[in-house]
Amino acid sequence: MKFTLSWLKRHLRTDRTITEIAEAMTMAGLEVEHVLDPTQSLRPFSVARIVSAARHPDADRLQVCQVETIDGIKEIVCGAPNARAGLVTIYAPIGAYVPGLGVTLVEKPVRGVVSNGMLCSASELELDGESDGILDLDASLQIGTPAAEVFGLEPVIDFEVTPNRPDWLGVAGIARDLAATGIGDLIVHEVEPISGTYPSPITVKLEATDLCPVFAGRLIRGVRNGPSPAWLQDRLRSIGLRPINALVDVTNLISYDQARPLHVYDRAKLVGDVITVRGGQVASDTGEGERLIALDGKTYAPGPKMCVIADAAGERPIGLGGVMGGESTGCDDTTTDVFVESAWFDPIATAQTGRQLGITSDAQYRFARGVDTHSAVDGLEMATALILDLCGGEPSEITVSGQPPAAPGPIDFDPALVKRLTGLGLPSVRIHTILHALGFAAEYQDGPWQVTPPTWRRDVHGPADLVEEVARINGFNWLPSTPLPDLGAPPTGVLSPRQSRIRAARRTLAAMGWAEAVTWSFTRRDIAERFGGGSERLVLDNPIASDLDCMRPSILPNLIQAAARNADRGFADAALFEIGPIYRGDRPGDQRTVISGLVAPHAARRWDGGHGDDLYSLKSDLMALLDPLGVNTGALQLVQGQASPWWHPGQSARLQLGPKTVVAEFGAIHPGVLKSLDAEGSMLAFEIDVEALPQAKARPTKARSRLELSSLMPLSRDFAFVVDQGLAAGDLVRAVQGADKHLISQARIFDVYQGPGVPDGKKSLALEVTIQPRDATLTEAEIDALSSRIVAAGEKLGATLRG
Repeated sequence: MKFTLSWLKRHLRTDRTITEIAEAMTMAGLEVEHVLDPTQSLRPFSVARIVSAARHPDADRLQVCQVETIDGIKEIVCGAPNARAGLVTIYAPIGAYVPGLGVTLVEKPVRGVVSNGMLCSASELELDGESDGILDLDASLQIGTPAAEVFGLEPVIDFEVTPNRPDWLGVAGIARDLAATGIGDLIVHEVEPISGTYPSPITVKLEATDLCPVFAGRLIRGVRNGPSPAWLQDRLRSIGLRPINALVDVTNLISYDQARPLHVYDRAKLVGDVITVRGGQVASDTGEGERLIALDGKTYAPGPKMCVIADAAGERPIGLGGVMGGESTGCDDTTTDVFVESAWFDPIATAQTGRQLGITSDAQYRFARGVDTHSAVDGLEMATALILDLCGGEPSEITVSGQPPAAPGPIDFDPALVKRLTGLGLPSVRIHTILHALGFAAEYQDGPWQVTPPTWRRDVHGPADLVEEVARINGFNWLPSTPLPDLGAPPTGVLSPRQSRIRAARRTLAAMGWAEAVTWSFTRRDIAERFGGGSERLVLDNPIASDLDCMRPSILPNLIQAAARNADRGFADAALFEIGPIYRGDRPGDQRTVISGLVAPHAARRWDGGHGDDLYSLKSDLMALLDPLGVNTGALQLVQGQASPWWHPGQSARLQLGPKTVVAEFGAIHPGVLKSLDAEGSMLAFEIDVEALPQAKARPTKARSRLELSSLMPLSRDFAFVVDQGLAAGDLVRAVQGADKHLISQARIFDVYQGPGVPDGKKSLALEVTIQPRDATLTEAEIDALSSRIVAAGEKLGATLRG
């Protein structure tokens, strides 16, 4: 929404500057986007007169002019064909920035003659008009008159109108709010009824009162249409509107001045004497809808829930109610009789019509937000007065069909609520003054008030809305600042254990070189089915895209597709992770939080052909991640052959705590799954179920546990056990460490052997056990006893000490 300062002053008596008004608007809740002040950019330019013009001695197309300027007589070189003695034009001095050229004038010779300034064309000042030569102005203009004053340029405020405030779409509504703030006095222009001299020969038939509850109109005959006067054209141009003709310009003026859209029909182009307001029609035999050629030259097919204005006994559509008129009845210079429409159209229906047909007109913008329900007749009277003044004519009586929607009812309002909700200690008189200035009818009395909103404020529904109005007009800068009470820091910290783990996981993975990805919580249903999901209960009714129609059962497919997209763009070596929800059902407990990571290893080629073991590198990162999450990795069981079907069966495993609690799955993705997702090469991944992680032991403080270092030297002993070939080495390591958790600090496999000396179906596992004395040096007897306990722990798994 745009308006000029002079336009605002037609409704607001004030001496404030444009900057002060913009600040007052901001404090009153009007979001000012931009203040354009052309007087600033044209400040150096002023009126000048050419005294003499002689041909340049070294250029046939240039003239050396002696120019009378505000700075005295200046010699200026000019190449305009219309430069002549006696011409009044615009002068730019040395140092002025010319907006149309984007240059700053400097004193320099032009073919040997120094030009002390410039004579300007319309385009060089970014003005409308011919630019074949310099400006040719009225000879009566005084030398030195500012250019902005000559062209009637003035500051323009552009601000954003929120959907709940359609009254701000008229300059009068803006002036009302500013007057309430005290920045000026509101100028009220009373609407004077104009008596008609004859009954309106055009009547209106309402068939769709849900789309158009009330329709007022009158005929004005004998008008003289043509260009509107200069003041009206200048006012419209100042806010970016193009003048068309006097009749149309009047409707545009009232739309921007009073937020009251109108429309005019050429009576000679109407078929019949009845205008019908109905919904769009569809032919019963062909099933095709009717067509309307609108004023924008495009053809539209209105639907049954769209408001259509029709003539010819309701058969011919001539406009879309509240949106745009039809081309067939538009007014032009030949119009002599005009029918003026002032109606109220349902906001929701108007908004849907514009959205479905792709039309955003000034009328549709206003009706979709809600025009004043009781402004139909007043708007018609304003238009009549302007048309009679500018075009002449003889008006008929006003014809009104239907009834406007009911006005807002009174609201019980306790003035003490202002203090309770905002902290503003305003006296009741001040509250009443603000509400009255905004157009609210408030009965000033002891106890609760009866406050009735005006018909243009249908966004006010309760006492809290009234409090907001008072606070906004009084000034948000006066709201007291009250600190929240200091409740002290919670002893356990602000973050929950789950949040702490997620934060730790994010930092750990980023430190190890993984890149975080953020993907959709949806995927394609057939992909979801491959990863154990795809249930009918998890299919979206209204997906944002056809390939995102199902809640994801795993993050892995999204990471696989992301890595594949990176590879397609030349970045094949990816290490991505994401922390987020997955959905295994539609019950509350079926939503789980997981930490997923995926690598697409593409190691650089080496001269020796060597490369690392990517699967064990992934396992190493996974174990390094579980440790800061509070998981005792030594207690985890590694189980192979039971991973989900999207993992490679021979290159994947589970990490479990006991037989039922699955903490994580990791390994290579099944090649068939990768192929179905158009991903090439091998990919390795892991997925940790955050909810399955054991609760970390509570500590009284956030401090780390005390570092305990022994002054005694550790010692090590090697043990070689013969075990069944299928026994996992990790099981033997955990058994050995459990033999004495106090003294055994570490157990590590350092050799695996199968061959001569080891029976078939068996293998030899060699362990190095590190023993850390705590209180005193161990004796040989104590070491032998510990060794016996280690051997006994191995025997419980069927292991025998190798001889």
